[in-house]
Amino acid sequence: MDVYEALYTTRVMRRMKPDPISMESQCRILDAAIRAPNGGNTQPWRFVVVDDPGLKAKLADVYARCREREYADIVAGRLGVVKYHDRDEWWETMRSQIKRSGDYFGEHFAETPLLVFLFTAEAHYGANVFPAVWSAMLAARAEGIGGVLSTLLRFEESTVCELLGVPVDEGWSLGAMLAFGYPLGRWGIAAKRRPVHEVARRNGWDGAFGAEVPEPLWSPDFS
Repeated sequence: MDVYEALYTTRVMRRMKPDPISMESQCRILDAAIRAPNGGNTQPWRFVVVDDPGLKAKLADVYARCREREYADIVAGRLGVVKYHDRDEWWETMRSQIKRSGDYFGEHFAETPLLVFLFTAEAHYGANVFPAVWSAMLAARAEGIGGVLSTLLRFEESTVCELLGVPVDEGWSLGAMLAFGYPLGRWGIAAKRRPVHEVARRNGWDGAFGAEVPEPLWSPDFS
């Protein structure tokens, strides 16, 4: 697969088939993840892979509670997610598309073939572990497997850690969860992105980027 195809078409896939993911694919996904860049080669991560139906069912209950809390915060404007967007446009997208697909994922959480929890022992973990998360999602895309990145379960991190037996006394904390499965939908370029020239500046906050990019610079037509 062309690198740009992977980059442009690896998007959130919340609607998944319940079909199992082979151990070979799981190994390739995680092996790609641990090759990701990280400061000083500290490798500050541990991955907990979950495919046990009973455990997934328990985690699904926790996820449902977290989802209710998140949506209540969004409606109340407590998360600040629309600060840099047109609120009316964003809310219509949220109500008609994002929430609907998110609800589907939550309702079918326990049927997700594979959950991968990433834990880190670093206080400031983002720069060192999220490249591994993205590498895992790209590797999954190469396998024809869709993925969802979520930090929602951090609302109930202690419950998740208890369910998974995480040694929190050693400093491990939940960074993110990845859900993987073969998608029911089609791969495609993520829609409704603000173009480069609207979000990029040059030589300072007020400097124009210097070029307009009104359309995606990769498409299946000229890959």
